[in-house]
Amino acid sequence: MDTEQDKVDTAAIATLGAGCYWCVEAVLQQVEGVLGLRSGFMGGAGESPTYEEVCSGTSGHAEVVQVRFDPARLSYADLLAWFWRLHDPTTLNRQGNDTGTQYRSVIFVHDEAQKATALESKAAADASGEHPGPIVTEISPASEFYEASESHQDYYRRNRVQGYCQLVIAPKLDKLGLDS
Repeated sequence: MDTEQDKVDTAAIATLGAGCYWCVEAVLQQVEGVLGLRSGFMGGAGESPTYEEVCSGTSGHAEVVQVRFDPARLSYADLLAWFWRLHDPTTLNRQGNDTGTQYRSVIFVHDEAQKATALESKAAADASGEHPGPIVTEISPASEFYEASESHQDYYRRNRVQGYCQLVIAPKLDKLGLDS
């Protein structure tokens, strides 16, 4: 029988950007095998960027969710399958009304195995015909992860009645067959 320590020792990390991190977090926290996640920023210049700096579009960071998952229950390839479904990977620097490089579609890879899987997954998703155009998702080496403030963590669960949650996140969850 696995102990909690065994699960921690075998957990893997993935870092994904697919528009607003509140949307990504709301979807992935319902995926079996996800052990935990944190919203934050990656891929830009400067240390410890604030939400306001990232939203200005000048820091170069993307809004991301760093996912801790159990690879025995959820493979990296299956996690990426969720990634392709939860956003439109064919729009450059845009998801819905959210525009700017901070909302880019990006997979930050933590090792060569993740890079190979991400490239293969992207090619398969692009060839699937399930998307309205060519996939523009960036695949880049992971860099320093800067965690967003606590008020941005677990946002949907804590703010379901907020306008953005009702108009953007809840319909996305419904479309994916998840609890809203």
